[in-house]
Amino acid sequence: MFQTYDDPGGPTLGRKHLPRLRKALKAAGLDGFIVPHEDEWQNEYVPPAYDRLAWTTGFTGSAGAAVVMADEAAVFVDGRYTLQVRAQVDNDLFAYRDLVDGGVPAYIRERGKQGQRIGYDPKLHSPDSLDRLRAAADGAGVILVPVERNPVDEIWDDRPPIPMAKVVPQQEAYTGENASSKRQRLGDGIAKEGADAVVITSPASIAWLFNVRGGDVARTPLPLGEAVLHKDGTADLFLADEKVSPQLREWLGNQVAIKPSEELQPTLRRLSGKKVKLDPSTASAWYFEELKAAGAEVIRGQDPVVLPRACKNAAEVEGSHKAHQRDGAAISKFLHWLATDGQTGKVQEIEACQKLEAFRTETGALKDLSFDSISGAGPNGAIVHYRVTKKTNRKLARGSLFLIDSGGQYEDGTTDITRTVAIGRASKEMKDRFTRVLKGHIALSRVRFPKGTTGHQLDALARMSLWDAGLDYDHGTGHGVGSYLGVHEGPHRIAKFVNTQPLEPGMIVSNEPGYYKTGAYGIRIENLQVVSPAADIEGGERPMLGFETLTLAPIARDLIVKQLLTKEEIAWLNTYHARVWAKIGPQLDGDAKAWLESATKPI
Repeated sequence: MFQTYDDPGGPTLGRKHLPRLRKALKAAGLDGFIVPHEDEWQNEYVPPAYDRLAWTTGFTGSAGAAVVMADEAAVFVDGRYTLQVRAQVDNDLFAYRDLVDGGVPAYIRERGKQGQRIGYDPKLHSPDSLDRLRAAADGAGVILVPVERNPVDEIWDDRPPIPMAKVVPQQEAYTGENASSKRQRLGDGIAKEGADAVVITSPASIAWLFNVRGGDVARTPLPLGEAVLHKDGTADLFLADEKVSPQLREWLGNQVAIKPSEELQPTLRRLSGKKVKLDPSTASAWYFEELKAAGAEVIRGQDPVVLPRACKNAAEVEGSHKAHQRDGAAISKFLHWLATDGQTGKVQEIEACQKLEAFRTETGALKDLSFDSISGAGPNGAIVHYRVTKKTNRKLARGSLFLIDSGGQYEDGTTDITRTVAIGRASKEMKDRFTRVLKGHIALSRVRFPKGTTGHQLDALARMSLWDAGLDYDHGTGHGVGSYLGVHEGPHRIAKFVNTQPLEPGMIVSNEPGYYKTGAYGIRIENLQVVSPAADIEGGERPMLGFETLTLAPIARDLIVKQLLTKEEIAWLNTYHARVWAKIGPQLDGDAKAWLESATKPI
C-alpha cells in the first residue's frame, strides 16, 4: 500500500520543538524566525526531510507558514486548513492566522517591534514574497536577517534521510516530443528574448524538459535538482550523484552535462556578464542574490517550461484519456463496493482508502497515488483537505455522506477525482446541497468561451446555484494537472482570485465545486477536463473554446433532486453517464457491471 495512516504531525511536535528553536534563535542573536512550508524547490508536497513547518508546529498541510518569536508564535493557513490546524497545532503556543488575508507580512507589521532581528532562510522564500516581508519589516522597524544555515536544520537531530531516488527516462510515447527538441525550442525562445540562459529550479519543469521522472517527492514522480538551459539548447543538469545512472547519461546525450549538486553555485558564478532569466515565482531569493553577486544581469520572467508543460500535446492528451479509462474502471468497482458492502455502517475510512487503492493496484499500471486519498465520513467530509489517520478514523455511518477524493499516477497520465455518496438514506438538505454542487459542476463543464478567457472569469459559474441559496465554498474550483507529474500544476486555475493566464487548448484542469457543513458533512464533485480547441458555433461570430471531460465514473443519482435541474443539465448528465457506460462497462463484469449499468441510466 502506498498510503499510510499514521499522523506525522500533531500538537506534541510544537510543544517539543518550539522551546528548542527559541533557544537556538537566542544563541544566534535572533529575536525571531520565519518558517515557511516551502522547501528549496518551492514544492507544494514537501519530502519529510524538508518539512520544517511540520517539525516546528505539528501542522502537515500543503500550504502554510509560521513565525516564531521569543515570547509569541503564530501559524498561518488558508481556508482549506482552518479545521486541520486546530487539530494539529497547540493554540496555547501558536496563534492561528490567515495565510491569504495579510499573512506573515501583516503579522510582522502588526506585532514586530523596533530593532527586532527576525531571521529567514533565503533558499526558502521567493524574491516576491521576500519583497513583501521586507516592506512589512521596514514599516515596523524590524530587521530581516538572512541565515546561511537554517536554525531548524541545525537542531533537527532526528531528521529523515534526504531523498535520493534514481532519475529515470520518460519514454517519448508518453511525452510526445523528445528532450532535444524541447531544449532547442525553448533555447530559441530564450535567444529571442535577448537572454543567454535560464536557470530552472522547478522539479516539474526539469522532469518535463529532460523527459525524466524521479521519486524524491511522495505522490509526485519528481527529481529534486536544478538546471541551466543555454540559448543554444545545451544544458547543465545538477543532480546528486546517487540519483544518476549510466542509463540516464545515455538517455540525455552529450548536449546535457550532468553535474553534482555541489557544482550549482560555482556554475551560477560563471554566468558573470551573461543575461540570465529566472522565474521569481518558483526560484528562491538565493538564486537572485547569487547571480547578482556573480555580476550576471538577471531578467525576471516566467519559467519558459511552465506554459508548454501545461498545454498538453496530442500524445499527452491521449495518454490522459487512457489513464482515466483505466482509473475509471477502478473507481467504478470501488463505487459498486460502496453501494453494497460499504452500506453496512461498519466500514471505516481507512478500509475504504485501502479498498480503492487495491482496485487501482489491480490495473497493473499504478505507479503511485497522486496524493493521499481524502476519505471523509460524516463530519470529516467537511474538512476540505482531510487526511485520515488511525486516530481520526470514522465509520461510514448510515444516514451520512461519504466524500472520497483520490487519484492515481500512471506513466501515461495523472488522475484526480472526487465522488460523494450516501451511506443509507440522505436527508432532504443533503440532496439539495448535492444538486446545487452538481449544477455548478455541469455549468463549468458545458461552458463555451472565447480565446483569452481566464479561469478567474469562469469561477462564478460553478458557484451560482450555491449563491442563490446563500451558500459558498472556501477553495478554488479548478487546478491544473500534469502529465505523470504534479496533481496541482500552474499557471492556470479556476478560482475567485485573479489569474491572468488564459485557458489554452491542451490544458487539463479540475472542475470541483463543493459544499461543507462543519460538523456534519461535506460534498464535492470533481472531474478533470481538458481545454478543447476553438470551434465554430452555428450562427456565432467567432470560434469558442470549451472543455472535454476526461474523468469517467458515475455521479450519485440517488442524491439528485431532479426538479432542480434544467433540461440542459439533465441532458448533460445523461450524456455523460452514457459515455461512462460505453467506456467503462466493457472493462467490468458480473455484479459490478450490472451495478454500473444501473448507475448510469438516464434520470
